[in-house]
Amino acid sequence: MADIKTNALYYGDNLEILRRYVPDESVDLIYLDPPFNSQQQYNVLFRESSGVPSEAQIRAFTDTWKWDIKAEATYQEIIVNSPLKVSKAIEALRAFIGSNDVMAYLTMMTVRLVELHRVLKSEGSLYLHCDPTASHYLKVILDTIFDPVNFRNEIIWRRTGTHGKSHRFAPIHDVILFYSKSEKYKWTFLKKPFMRGHVEQFFMKDEVGWKTNYYGNVLTGSGLRGGESGKPWHGFDPSAKGRHWAIPSTLFNDIDEDVSGLSQHQKLDLLFKLGLIKIIPGQAWPIYEKRLKPDDGQAVPDIWAYQPYTEGTVLGSANGVDQEVRWLSPKDQERLGYQTQKPVALLERIISASSQEGDVVLDPFCGCGTAVVAAQTLNRRWVGIDVTHLAITVMKKRLEDSFPGLKYEVVGEPKDVAGAEALARQDRYQFQWWALSLVNALPQSGEKKKGADQGIDGVFSFMDDRKGRARRVIVSVKSGGVTVKDVRELKSIIGQDNLGLLIALRPSTEPMRVEAATGGFHHSILWERDFPRIQIMTIEELLQGQRPALPQGGKLRGFAKARRVETHGEQMMMGEAKETYVVGQGNGKFAGMLEDEESEELVGEIEE
Repeated sequence: MADIKTNALYYGDNLEILRRYVPDESVDLIYLDPPFNSQQQYNVLFRESSGVPSEAQIRAFTDTWKWDIKAEATYQEIIVNSPLKVSKAIEALRAFIGSNDVMAYLTMMTVRLVELHRVLKSEGSLYLHCDPTASHYLKVILDTIFDPVNFRNEIIWRRTGTHGKSHRFAPIHDVILFYSKSEKYKWTFLKKPFMRGHVEQFFMKDEVGWKTNYYGNVLTGSGLRGGESGKPWHGFDPSAKGRHWAIPSTLFNDIDEDVSGLSQHQKLDLLFKLGLIKIIPGQAWPIYEKRLKPDDGQAVPDIWAYQPYTEGTVLGSANGVDQEVRWLSPKDQERLGYQTQKPVALLERIISASSQEGDVVLDPFCGCGTAVVAAQTLNRRWVGIDVTHLAITVMKKRLEDSFPGLKYEVVGEPKDVAGAEALARQDRYQFQWWALSLVNALPQSGEKKKGADQGIDGVFSFMDDRKGRARRVIVSVKSGGVTVKDVRELKSIIGQDNLGLLIALRPSTEPMRVEAATGGFHHSILWERDFPRIQIMTIEELLQGQRPALPQGGKLRGFAKARRVETHGEQMMMGEAKETYVVGQGNGKFAGMLEDEESEELVGEIEE
């Protein structure tokens, strides 16, 4: 298999894409946010004027998550071809859960997680985003595939504010399961700022900034030791107090020296020489003095929960607690109309923590492409996979809005008429959505019943005069044979105020073109020109770069414009980038973390 193709969007079933295109151990970081229950109408890409969600993504997964012949075949494939422990685990789950929709979902996930483990590098990590309904099942599967020793975190992310009444505690969080492939994995030691109250309580402010004095308990540990760590240093005897010298490795983070080979006394000598330890007559212990620097902070914990109304309580920031990874509000500028869309900052935190610039980030359920945008922003290479052309269209537009001029590739879209015909045979609705993307038209409806949309497959709006009057181009897509009847039907739909565009897979006939011509022209005052009221274009013409004669600058109704993004390198939550370590046995730089005396009391859940 050739090298992995990066900065690429892949259309298709991610299982097939992984097996066909992604080599073994070629990916540094995987993030996946698979929808769990299609009945909840996850992954809605478009808002409908009627309030009815599009069924685009819903349809893509509904059949997959029913226990049917396909689910049975996938289950048998796992039993026969997967590692023995995976086979036994999925067999036990079926015996416990039964042959139902949940088991169909777990079967679908298991076969894909096996492939994701295969493509992940030995120092790579995987983050699986899910809800509490399925997280306990998925953790069992991940333990089986990745090994329990490689479980790193169950991250709790607050996904919403509390609202309404409930006969239980308000469910407001998602779960993100973090696994590494091995005991050695990339980790950048992300920090978050200290709370202002903590600093004001434990630090003193002088003309330089904030400083604090830690007494001997930060330099010692409880219990007696027989070696040098139990011996007196500069007249201080830890054994006399039932303790021993134990210096947290984090005290050396800002020292440009390798201390891994030094004894405890030698480490104390170094800190004393650098002026970080002070000996004050009459004090029972030496004092470690710490002065806050701009990039100081505490390790990011495994609860990522924005706390409303805590703005100003974070040191050096006007933000509230975890405000940078807060959920998206309905009116947030980042929103693209995708129901389960995650904030870019959430993905930036994950990508910053577990990868370096130039690494490959993979999202096999990439939806509207948040992980892709975050990866590009942080100068990582990326691979995105989705099963619908609707999602691919949204991602393409988002990338073009966010990163003008960005070069990327779409794999799996038809490149010629033969490919278009193959897609139409495979799934005419996917063909329809792909065809609409060629003219940047918004799918009008997720309905699949003939007549439900009255022949309207797509639409976009344009301004027609200086008073802000809007007109629409009604688009009809035909994957089979087309006749004069189809042209007449489109003419009857558009009425007197709109324009019509018929996109056909097959060539148009002379009678069709004549019928279209009888529709006449629409004169646009704003654009000061005439436009045909009915136009016919074939897939071949569109693939060749031809475009219908339509008003320039028309804005698509329902597509939100993504904000332009400036790319940057790896960042901590505050300050400059820090070194990336490979965490594992024998790495002295990861020997321990400083335990401070911080005691924070955050605000409780606030109804919003």
